[in-house]
Amino acid sequence: MASNNRYNRQIILPEIGESGQQKLNASKVLVIGAGGLGCPVLQYLAAAGIGTIGIIDFDLVDTSNLHRQILYGDSVVGKNKALAAKSRLEDLNPIININAYPEKLTTENAISLFSQYDIIVDGSDNFSTRYLVNDACVITGKPLVYGAIFKYEGQVSVFNYKNGPTYRCLFPEPPKSGSVPSCAEIGVLGVLPGVIGSMQANEVLKIVLNLDHVLNGKLLMYDCLTTQSSTFSIPRVASEISKVLTLAQDFETVDYNLFCGIQKIKEISPETAFQVVNEAQFIDVREVHEQPKINSLKPVCISLDDLQKQINNLDKEKETIVFCQSGIRSKKAVEILQNHGFNNVSHIKKGALAIAEYQTLKEV
Repeated sequence: MASNNRYNRQIILPEIGESGQQKLNASKVLVIGAGGLGCPVLQYLAAAGIGTIGIIDFDLVDTSNLHRQILYGDSVVGKNKALAAKSRLEDLNPIININAYPEKLTTENAISLFSQYDIIVDGSDNFSTRYLVNDACVITGKPLVYGAIFKYEGQVSVFNYKNGPTYRCLFPEPPKSGSVPSCAEIGVLGVLPGVIGSMQANEVLKIVLNLDHVLNGKLLMYDCLTTQSSTFSIPRVASEISKVLTLAQDFETVDYNLFCGIQKIKEISPETAFQVVNEAQFIDVREVHEQPKINSLKPVCISLDDLQKQINNLDKEKETIVFCQSGIRSKKAVEILQNHGFNNVSHIKKGALAIAEYQTLKEV
């Protein structure tokens, strides 16, 4: 009775009914990334009664996320996103199962993880993950609900569904590394991922309920400034699908960063950083309020959100070492710097917390 009350407004829809709600309760959906897109996807899937929801994300909640990642608040800043999302969603709907995977999606864990779910939703924010997710979906035979955002524009589609096209049919090759700025570099209107994520959730529900008009073989593009949308057909390219299937046997060894032209990120220890304290330029990409302060490295303090704006004030020729609170934002900062011609750049493993611990041990 309680569950009927919870879902009553959608059960009374003739296209859903009790049988449709049972389909929702029996379905299993995995969401890749609990960020700007993942948050609204997760919120609406949980509210609709998707029986089992998986969340995989290794990132931590940051203050700069809060204007668009609406599952989180100040109380969970610094916590893993998958775990924080699970806690919030269990309060939203305590009668469904939510599995949190506070880890990075890799070629080593993707196949076994995808095999446990019916539908995969891509809420990632980089091309290497998108190709990885697509290929793992093709190999495991799972439909993929895709979404992407850029400034004021968003895209939604459904790939690998009922013998339809895949992500590689739309984008056979990744863009040149650095040619498409990230949200951290270019910005994004906070409501846009809410709109696109809600559309992704809508596609998931249509697939589960076997409703018509799924965005299979179609790319929907939405502009939140003009409030206009357009839809384009995506052809199925058999050669691209065959290309993925040939990867199946050696999937775990595929380097998607290399495929997308992403340079490897050099990681150093606090000890190594202090050895070059007088030669290198250090950049602290944390927000101004974050502690502990690391004055001993004499860093330039530029938040990750402002790095793109102030990048011309930095010396490209000098060894550059970046750090943040835990080592996640600093990796993103390194990518931004590399894309702007910084060749000798690295980040400090585990960030300011590890630096403070090293300094404490050194003083003892």
